[in-house]
Amino acid sequence: MFQKTIKNNITITGKGIHTGTINTMRMLPASVNTGIKFKRLDLKGKPYIHAIVDNVISTERRTMIQENETTVETIEHLLAAIFAHSINNMIIELDGPEVPILDGSSKLFMEKIEESGIIQQDEKNRNFDILHYFKVENEDGSKIEFFPQKKLEIEVTIDYQSNVLKPQKATMSDLKKFKDDISSARTFCFLHELKNLINQNLIQGGDLDNSIVFIEHDTDIQNSIDLKKMFPKKKVLKKGILNDRKIICDNEQAKHKLIDLMGDISLAGFNIKGKIIAHKPGHKINAMFTKKMREKIIQMANIMDGKPLMNQEDIKKILPHREPFLLIDEIRELGKEYVTGVKYVDINEYYFKGHFPGAPVMPGVLQIEAMAQTGGILALNSVDDPENYLTYFMKIDNVKFKQKVEPNCILIFKLQLLSPIRRGICHMKGIAYVGDIIVTEAELMAKIVKEKNE
Repeated sequence: MFQKTIKNNITITGKGIHTGTINTMRMLPASVNTGIKFKRLDLKGKPYIHAIVDNVISTERRTMIQENETTVETIEHLLAAIFAHSINNMIIELDGPEVPILDGSSKLFMEKIEESGIIQQDEKNRNFDILHYFKVENEDGSKIEFFPQKKLEIEVTIDYQSNVLKPQKATMSDLKKFKDDISSARTFCFLHELKNLINQNLIQGGDLDNSIVFIEHDTDIQNSIDLKKMFPKKKVLKKGILNDRKIICDNEQAKHKLIDLMGDISLAGFNIKGKIIAHKPGHKINAMFTKKMREKIIQMANIMDGKPLMNQEDIKKILPHREPFLLIDEIRELGKEYVTGVKYVDINEYYFKGHFPGAPVMPGVLQIEAMAQTGGILALNSVDDPENYLTYFMKIDNVKFKQKVEPNCILIFKLQLLSPIRRGICHMKGIAYVGDIIVTEAELMAKIVKEKNE
């Protein structure tokens, strides 16, 4: 997939929901490998702030980033729209500290980007898939899980134990549907939260044009200076939704949380593939999840870019296989439960001469053998003296050949234990990739046997 930017400049003026200031924002095309950057025109030197999770400094009711003591806040709704359009490069100029809140959703940002047009640039993205499940949890009961797969899906559930805002669920399985299905969902809060937010100097620009306010029970506001100031014509606020504002759909609030999550995960700085399931997400756990996700993507990039953990000579010290039957060239990653091996598939491999002349394809049986050899490294990693052991494969199940493996590619094997190693039995799930495409899958069971005397 090639990098993208917008075709024409976009100008939007509006109020910041937390600062209350009127800000003008200009979105500008940017060259390849720029990333998404904010630029504060109102400050000396017009400093930049990179939209990256490492720069997040506050997650209280919005996402705020800072670089070199320069901040910009409430960036999540805009970033969700940029991410939904798969835009990689953009400069966002601001003459103030906050992105305009507009109607509290991402809808106008989506529309303006569409009007501007999107252009494909002449350099490809570098994509690194996360190949392992992980999750993050917070003490408030919120949780976000990641499941590896070949496309992005997001599922959000919310439950505030409220008698006016019932549990909700929202899903998105296609970025192309974000505009129509998700983007118009507006920000919201509860009446009982307002006083605390005001005391933190937040929501100074909040009003009924940019947010939905839920009221848990009839509330007399005569003795509340803060609430009386916000609602000067009211004496009692009735249970329900303030001013009886209409909800656009039954799960609007879950959809808005999905917008927030999308904007926050865009701060990983990479294209994302996988299924993300979030329970009670908020900006704090979103940032925790995005940091962990970015770390895993960078780790995968380093696996492929950096020096191998083991080269072929190192591998020979553990495995008994020798040329031409040693079918892995490098070990790039090795833990107690997982291993990553690499095979550089060269056109001069002996088997291509006969399989098949004029249409060379790596035999599936050799792909499985290479996968098994990678799994042998994982199995033998469980003993202190692996050079004195051999691995014998007992069973191979659920083999699937999904794509041809042709010459001059890099074949990556990822193996993960399906259960702890017991009595020398090692049960693994193996996946082989060329780039980000799965070519082969299998489940393998091996037994570790001591063959040599110490």
